[in-house]
Amino acid sequence: MTWQGRVAWLPWALLLLWGPGSWSLSGPNSTTGTVGGSLSVQCRYEEKFRENAKYWCKKLCVWKIVETKEADREVRTGRVSIKDHRANLTFTVTLENLTEDDAGTYWCGIDTSWLSGYFRDPTFRVVVSVTPGELCTPPPPAPAPGLLEGSQVGMPVAGIMSEAWSKL
Repeated sequence: MTWQGRVAWLPWALLLLWGPGSWSLSGPNSTTGTVGGSLSVQCRYEEKFRENAKYWCKKLCVWKIVETKEADREVRTGRVSIKDHRANLTFTVTLENLTEDDAGTYWCGIDTSWLSGYFRDPTFRVVVSVTPGELCTPPPPAPAPGLLEGSQVGMPVAGIMSEAWSKL
């Protein structure tokens, strides 16, 4: 087999290695929030994972940022919360008081450590972008006193000039 032939089957082999549950979880591919604001991500899962713990992690998922093991109870870790809505097979992760450092690649995940047939947890990648806060445009400066339309600007000068001319 030539190297081109080997390369042709490689993506299919890697796809098979991805493991069961790869399509068991879905959500938005990306989301955007504003510095100081908040954003929420809703991840959808299959019925067979209703009782499993759900979690949210960043980058390589070495550690979980927040995890929930109960239905309809919000769990919070710092500025991040998670809530499993088992009735509609979704869980929602909310990031509050966003900073630019919050931008990056995150993962919705389902803990399958006790399920046979799963050698890795089903996860779904979500790219989070954080934009700078809205710039407030300052209001235009207030006009200087006496420069408003219909004001008496120039009257004192005219009065001084009139007085000066009358003395000549």
